[in-house]
Amino acid sequence: MLDERKSAILRAVVEEYIETAQPVGSAHVVRASGIDVSSATVRNDMVVLEREGYLTHPHTSAGRIPTDKGYRFFVDQLTPTGTLDPNERHRIRDFFNRAHGELEQMLHDTSQLLCNLTDYAAVVIGPSHEAATVRSVQLVNLGPRVGLLVVVLSNGVVEKRSIDLADGTGDERIAVAATHLAKSLVGATLSSLAEPSSTTGDPVADAIVSDCVHALARSHDEEPDHVFVGGASRMAAAFDAVDTVRNVLDTLEKQYVVVSLLRDVLDRGLSVAIGVEHGLVPLAECSVVVAPYELEGEVAGTIGVLGPTRMNYPHAMAAVGVVSQRLGRHLTEG
Repeated sequence: MLDERKSAILRAVVEEYIETAQPVGSAHVVRASGIDVSSATVRNDMVVLEREGYLTHPHTSAGRIPTDKGYRFFVDQLTPTGTLDPNERHRIRDFFNRAHGELEQMLHDTSQLLCNLTDYAAVVIGPSHEAATVRSVQLVNLGPRVGLLVVVLSNGVVEKRSIDLADGTGDERIAVAATHLAKSLVGATLSSLAEPSSTTGDPVADAIVSDCVHALARSHDEEPDHVFVGGASRMAAAFDAVDTVRNVLDTLEKQYVVVSLLRDVLDRGLSVAIGVEHGLVPLAECSVVVAPYELEGEVAGTIGVLGPTRMNYPHAMAAVGVVSQRLGRHLTEG
């Protein structure tokens, strides 16, 4: 732990560097830290903070910049609970009041909302299908040999599958198959789908039921996580080095890497991972702020923002927290 004066100095350096991206000198700290000491004393304390790994000293400047350790101390010990201004809260409230339609589109739009609030890349991972239950089943005859299976899940996802129909399959048989499917599947999870133990008494209708179950189960096994990334291009403005920008953008295109990153941060009990803490070398100059969102009291998915290590942590944490709560509430009430 740092004493009160060194903590105040570190906070002044972090906040100024987040704001300006320029190394911070002792003169600014004297003006901003709220402590009544001389510039010489501040310089001495900054040397100590550098020696202990909280600050570093660019060779071309007399000022200091925070290290990952300095940012971590700032987040854990110095950062007050962030708040959003009334206009931002209004934008979030208005967004969810207007959000309707299929889940995928809403999650995509949520990633754009979070990006616009923070000016960082935003990631939204959709609800897992593993525990989702079937809420309703419909089977529509698109004729002459094609049917459409529409399944609404408890997590808000709407699954649609085309089904091949035998020649001469009429609306009556399709209605029988749809009724049997609804009785057999509603309330079941996708991970436990199985053909109904009973039959309709009509071999053609039974074949339709079997095809529908197989199509839904097969698509579940092959279904990747739904990942929505908003504002990836904005990351280019956050870094000077072209290689860093390329590494960040390449990583954001690999959805399985993004999913693993966010889930690993949460699994370690963190809401913020700074620099090398998250373990991805291409993102060593980035920080991640994450939060889960819940559906009917259970964790359903994850949202987060990815930005430079000099991100505005209080604001990013507030934005991610508020959006995750509103998203979960919207899906639960959905």
